[in-house]
Amino acid sequence: MKMRTKLFAGFGILLLLLFALAGIGISRLTNTDSSLSEIYENRYNKVKLATNMRSNASELAKGIANLLLISTPESDKKNLELIRTTSANVAKAMEDLEGLEYTPRGKELVSSLLTGGRRYLEYKDQVLGLYQNGKVAEANNLRTSSGVNIQDQFTASMAAFSGYQEEQMDAAIADAVDQNQQTMAATGILTLAALLLSVVIMYWIVTSMTKGLGTLTLMLQGFADGRWGDASYRVPITSNDEFGQLAAVFNRLADDLDATAAKEQELHRINEENLWLQSRVGEMYSAMQEMTKLGEMGELFIGQLARTVEAQSGAFYVLKDEGLHRRLELAGTYARSGGTAVPSFEIGEGLVGQCAKDGQPIFLEGGEEQGQVRLAFGEMKPLSVMVQPVIYDEEVIGVFELVSLKTYSELEMKFIDQASEVGGVALNSLQGRLKIEELLRIHQALTEELQTQSEELLSQQDELRASNERLEDQAKALRVSEELLQRQQEELEQSNEALLRKTAELEEQVRETEEVNRQVELARDSLEKQALELAVASRYKTEFLANMSHELRTPLNSLLILSQLLKENKDQNLSAKQVEYAETIHSSGSDLLRLIDDVLDLAKVESGRLDIQAETVRVQDVIDSLQRSFLPVARNRMLAFEIEVKEGTPVSLQSDSLRVQQILKNLLANAFKFTDSGCVKLTVEPAGGSEPMLAFTVEDTGIGIPPEKQQLVFEAFQQADGTTSRKYGGTGLGLSISRQLAALLGGTIELESEEGKGSRFTLSLPMVLQPVKAGREGVTAGGMHEARDAIAAAMASAGGSALAGALPGMPGARSPLSAPVLRPTGAAPAPVSDSFADDREHIEPGDKVLLIIEDDAQFATILLDMARSRGFKAVVALQGDSGLQLAKELRPDAILLDIQLPVLDGWAVMVQLKSDAATRHIPVHVISVNDEVLQGLSMGAIAWLRKPSTRDHLDQAFEQIQTFLERDIRSLLIVEPDEAQRIALIELIAHDDVSITAVESGREALEALRAASYDCMVIDFQLRDMAVYELLDEIKGDAELRRLPIMVYTGTELDKKEQLRLKKYAESIIIKDVRSPERLLDETSLFLHRVQEQLPEEKKTVLQKLHSIEAVFAGRKVLIVDDDIRNVFALSNLLEGLDMQVAFAETGKGALEQLEKEPDFDLVLMDIMMPEMDGYEAMRSIRDDERFDRLPIIALTAKAMKDDREKCIQAGASDYITKPVHTEQLLSLMRVWLSR
Repeated sequence: MKMRTKLFAGFGILLLLLFALAGIGISRLTNTDSSLSEIYENRYNKVKLATNMRSNASELAKGIANLLLISTPESDKKNLELIRTTSANVAKAMEDLEGLEYTPRGKELVSSLLTGGRRYLEYKDQVLGLYQNGKVAEANNLRTSSGVNIQDQFTASMAAFSGYQEEQMDAAIADAVDQNQQTMAATGILTLAALLLSVVIMYWIVTSMTKGLGTLTLMLQGFADGRWGDASYRVPITSNDEFGQLAAVFNRLADDLDATAAKEQELHRINEENLWLQSRVGEMYSAMQEMTKLGEMGELFIGQLARTVEAQSGAFYVLKDEGLHRRLELAGTYARSGGTAVPSFEIGEGLVGQCAKDGQPIFLEGGEEQGQVRLAFGEMKPLSVMVQPVIYDEEVIGVFELVSLKTYSELEMKFIDQASEVGGVALNSLQGRLKIEELLRIHQALTEELQTQSEELLSQQDELRASNERLEDQAKALRVSEELLQRQQEELEQSNEALLRKTAELEEQVRETEEVNRQVELARDSLEKQALELAVASRYKTEFLANMSHELRTPLNSLLILSQLLKENKDQNLSAKQVEYAETIHSSGSDLLRLIDDVLDLAKVESGRLDIQAETVRVQDVIDSLQRSFLPVARNRMLAFEIEVKEGTPVSLQSDSLRVQQILKNLLANAFKFTDSGCVKLTVEPAGGSEPMLAFTVEDTGIGIPPEKQQLVFEAFQQADGTTSRKYGGTGLGLSISRQLAALLGGTIELESEEGKGSRFTLSLPMVLQPVKAGREGVTAGGMHEARDAIAAAMASAGGSALAGALPGMPGARSPLSAPVLRPTGAAPAPVSDSFADDREHIEPGDKVLLIIEDDAQFATILLDMARSRGFKAVVALQGDSGLQLAKELRPDAILLDIQLPVLDGWAVMVQLKSDAATRHIPVHVISVNDEVLQGLSMGAIAWLRKPSTRDHLDQAFEQIQTFLERDIRSLLIVEPDEAQRIALIELIAHDDVSITAVESGREALEALRAASYDCMVIDFQLRDMAVYELLDEIKGDAELRRLPIMVYTGTELDKKEQLRLKKYAESIIIKDVRSPERLLDETSLFLHRVQEQLPEEKKTVLQKLHSIEAVFAGRKVLIVDDDIRNVFALSNLLEGLDMQVAFAETGKGALEQLEKEPDFDLVLMDIMMPEMDGYEAMRSIRDDERFDRLPIIALTAKAMKDDREKCIQAGASDYITKPVHTEQLLSLMRVWLSR
């Protein structure tokens, strides 16, 4: 019987017993439940109603007695109410009892009870009637004469009824107890029977299985010992069940393993032979490439060849081509014994000559009967002779001969064949080089000879001229001189012809060299193409990771916040288990977020997009941070955590504090993770070397790392134990990211470890950071660009010249450029927030209004609830365009803004908010997955929060907004050394909504910054006590001051070097250079969030004029660069309607020519994808010309890739806008840049 049948039979019987036991139990429990229900419904309820009735009857009697005997207004009122209530209760109880079912005896008792009750209620009515008629004495007489008897009879009937029902209830309970005992007895008997049967079945199945398993165990032991090839370890097949089938499979497996092992040994032998051949041939070719003389190369070639195949002697001959005569000349020998090698062979002479003639190898094995053969070393009896031609391009160019005392193996024959091919390539290359050198020498000699003859001819011409002048009368001498001159001229012509022939030969050699170079160039082009494809693949990987980051962070944001709200359990409506579930969800979400961050950090490092910020890093601050993070971990794991700072350790170093702590936290986290007992120690000390370094060493007493896996742990997604049964979890990214971060910081990570004794990681960092950042090339997507251009063009052609009518005050049709922005394929348009249940319909004057612009509806709901809980009326917009419209209509007190929005992204919303005088004062708090913090803050945002966010971070964001709104007065710091200029700046900016602190030196500015908090700072470019860059260095090194907006004010133009230095600081702090009082007032108003309508009239006029459309655009020259004439036509109509002078170019090259002819353009609109020269190259060429260093350029891009904006800015664009162009957004950007 098969095991499957046995198992099914055994477990089937057990299941039948189980079902039988369950059926009996359910039947008994059902009977018991019916009995208890009958007891409750038919007995207990009747007793309860009778008891309540007795209680109410007693209260009723008490009320009647008190009413008749104690008569006061207060007591009468109370007693009447008591009589009314209790009589109603008695009547209700009687009604309920009358509706129930009874036994014959029960019907008799309840009938008596109801009759007594009705008589008692009639008696009550008679007493109340007499009392109400003022006949209190008669009523009292009625009570004493007949009332007491009626009451006693009623009470007795109730007692009899209750007694009977209680007896019935006791009897029913006794019956239920008897049934329960019977059920328990029956269940016990069945359970015992099931257990006994289970033991029998289990014994039967186990004995069947253990017998088969024992046999298989013996065979597996043989497999474990590596003896599957031994026939004695084959399993005898004694049964036809699964174990018999498994034994047969194992026997076949042993046979297959025998065959596989044999094949692997053969493959291993072949691989070793190939490796031996490749290494020997490679060594020979490398050595021959370095030779410059034919003899040296021949000696090297035949020597290495003979030694490798263990030949006793050898010779190498090179074919010499001397016109029609060809022969083989000796070029190298090996181990000449006695005689001299034959210097040369004619073609067909001896074995060497015959080999060259036939082009085929000759192999002879000698014996006693073998006669004399002419070899390279003379006539001799051969032992084992190999004569092999050296062929290049199917032509014999040499022959080598090897004489050996043994027969060559197959491997040695392969080596001889490959060495012959390599020798042919090297010999041809050397002959070519020697031939070119010879031709060059000939050319040089002929040139020198020609120059000498020319000089001689000139000298002779001078002598002839002198002779003619002196001997004009000697005609005969003149003829002789002429004949001599003619002969010399003929000789010179002959020399020139020879030189021309040599020159032609040299040109042929040069053409051959150029052909070789062309082939090399083709190979290099192929490699560059492969490198570009690799860069494209890397780029798409980075784009995928960035997009996945956004897609993962968006749902994670809601998950983390909602799970934290559940975990807090403020309403106390969750059980402890449910709170634990919420904590697990929050913890798992946090782990997933950390994993996403690790993967993105790795992608940023590999693609060169991870920025390093140099700053002063205090060693003690790093140690304090690590102690706060890991002391609780050490206590929880019961490990010692030691930190030692050795003597001579500097107080600080120049590096990136965030990245240094990230590396050390990764190292310490690994140390605690892999250490179960003992201690973890961090040591900080100076490190020796050619430059000053600081070493952070993390030691642990954990499991250690084997030597063969120490390099593996630094690879991404790798661990020392990567098996599925590993003890320790993790992704294996921490050490990989740490090593690459250390490299970016100019340092290294070294590992020392011994398995079972712990590990020692040493991070060495330079005292002064010189960051390394990998460059990367962008990849454009022309297809998407063409699609967007076609859409824009179609819209333009549809709109025609009516485009100008899109502006206020200008009649005409709607602008085709104001159509909705094209979405990527597959992205459905986000729903407008009109259907959102927000507070827009309930806003009253005086309400604090918060506008939430967020495309994630779930997250927007969370923000909406949090805003309401803090007293805000909140309005939600799920798209950028609708959010901008709501901001203009509602004028909210604050805005929460996401960046990645449909239709109009967050950057465009920020630009338009800050360009409109009605909305630019509204504080904007950005919450987004993007990392461009400085970009947002420099555009006027008050703060930046990165998604996903915790509940605590969101609380802090709302507190920032509330604190900002509660402050009516903003703080401004002015640093100006000139007193008159300082007073002028205060007068320019001062009003009752801003508090200004003015100082004259950089030191005073630093003291003021550390003593108080400021919203904005204005610095003059020329300070007296320090350079402005020193002050900026101090601010940059302070983490609390780094986000302070700074205006560097100067009345003069900065040169390119100064601009580059300021741009360097702008990468890590918010900084702008301002060159006019109007712009200074405008920029400070932006960062102080001043309401333009509340400013004095003269300041309001300045700002209105600065932002006026007509004043900014009128008369300005703009150059449109686009290869699509329809786009050019549409944009031209728009801009000419604003009284602008418009010119256009179809290519980047045309734009450069246009700017060269007319360098006075005020702004350039630059398309990216164009023929001849694209927009990137054109912008770089424009910026290379110092005249156009500050010319505003707005790039028009199809937004094919996520970081198009960064690529455009790097190429030289001032800003960028996506196609199809949104008219209002384009004009807003132009107004900003034309105002500067």
